Amino acid sequence: MPELPPPVPVDRLRLAMPPRHATAEEERAYRKERLAGALRLFGALGFEDGVSGHITARDPEFTDCYWVNPFGAAFSLIRPEDLLLVDGAGRVLQGEQRVNEAAFELHAAVHRARPEVVAVAHAHSDHGRAFAALGAPLDPITQEACAFYEDHALLHRYTGVSAGEAEGRLIAEALGPHKALVLRNHGLLTVGDSVDAAAWWFVSMDRCCGIQLAARAAGRPVLIDHKNAVLTREQLGSDLVAWISYQPLWQRHASTSRTQAHPL
Repeated sequence: MPELPPPVPVDRLRLAMPPRHATAEEERAYRKERLAGALRLFGALGFEDGVSGHITARDPEFTDCYWVNPFGAAFSLIRPEDLLLVDGAGRVLQGEQRVNEAAFELHAAVHRARPEVVAVAHAHSDHGRAFAALGAPLDPITQEACAFYEDHALLHRYTGVSAGEAEGRLIAEALGPHKALVLRNHGLLTVGDSVDAAAWWFVSMDRCCGIQLAARAAGRPVLIDHKNAVLTREQLGSDLVAWISYQPLWQRHASTSRTQAHPL
C-alpha cells in the first residue's frame, strides 16, 4: 500500500484574510471595487427592486463622506468608476449622476452614529420584505440565524417611502450597537467593518428570513436554546467570519460579472 505524503505545515497553508493597505488611496480603490462588486452581486441575487436600495462605504480618508451607487443605475452594471462620493448632507462631491438624497439620509445617519462601521447595506429583497411584514425578530432556529441572535433589532414602526433626517436618526437609534435591523413593513439593513461583511450579513439575513417563513408555514419551529445560540453567535457572528464567508460569493458572482457586463 503506498504511503501517504507527510502533512503540509500549517504555516504553508493559505487562508483568505482581509487585506491591509499602505495608503488611503489603495484602501479607497479596494473599497470601491468591493462596493461595485457587492452591488452587482445584489443584482444577481434579485435584491434590486426599481430604484430602491443602496450599499454605502465610508471613505478611508474623508471619513464623513461615503461612496454610494447612483440613483436609478442598475445594480448589475455598476463599476467602481460609476460610484458617487457623497458627504453627510447628501451632496455629490465626485461623480456625474444624482444620488437618492432622501434615502441616503438613512445611511448617513447610521454612519454618523456608528463611526466604526465601514459599510451599510439596505435593499428590498423578497424574503426580507415578507419577513419584515410580520413585525418580529429572527428566531434562533438554524445555525446561520444564531449569528444574529441578540445582535439584531426591530424598528417597530413604518417610516414611509423617503427616510429624511429625522427618520434616519430613528433608524440609527433602533439599530443601536447591532449588526442588523428589521425595518417593519420595509425590509432589512445590515452593517459591517468592511463592504464584504455588510454584504454577507444582508445575504445571510435574507436567507434566514426565508427559512423562518418556510418553517413557520410548515409547522412550529423548535428554537435553539439560549446557551447554544450565544455560543454559535460567538463562533459565527463576527465581521471577520462574515468577510471570510463572503469570499465564495465574491468569487462566483461579483468578480466575474464586471467583465461580462463591461468587457475590457
